[in-house]
Amino acid sequence: MDTIAQMLTKIRNAQMAGHKEVEINASRLKLAIARILEKEGFVESVSKEKNDNFEIIKIGLKYYQVSNTRKTPAIKGIQRVSKEGQRIYLKKKEIKNVKNKFGIAIISTSRGVMTGEESRKLGLGGEYICEVW
Repeated sequence: MDTIAQMLTKIRNAQMAGHKEVEINASRLKLAIARILEKEGFVESVSKEKNDNFEIIKIGLKYYQVSNTRKTPAIKGIQRVSKEGQRIYLKKKEIKNVKNKFGIAIISTSRGVMTGEESRKLGLGGEYICEVW
């Protein structure tokens, strides 16, 4: 199974249920994606912890207070683009804005995982992992 898609689904489901945090199995790629989400302000916190025999990533979810009783998730949508069955690779000129710059694209380049904006500035292409808005 696609572990990145599983991570994105866990984040999406936890926010829809109103959870404060979500735990996922750790990998370097998942940690890099989570750190980008933290840096861009989509999640509150990211920490890597050791749990028994394996490592996990704890992601503190972020919500905006709409009224005294209602809150909305900071992530409106999160979508996997490049899948195991069909990988999507982009050149630097093919990287487009997500939701009119209200969202971000996460791209795996030869210099690591970064946002589409950073990748475009550095003149790098790579695998188009996901979109977040």
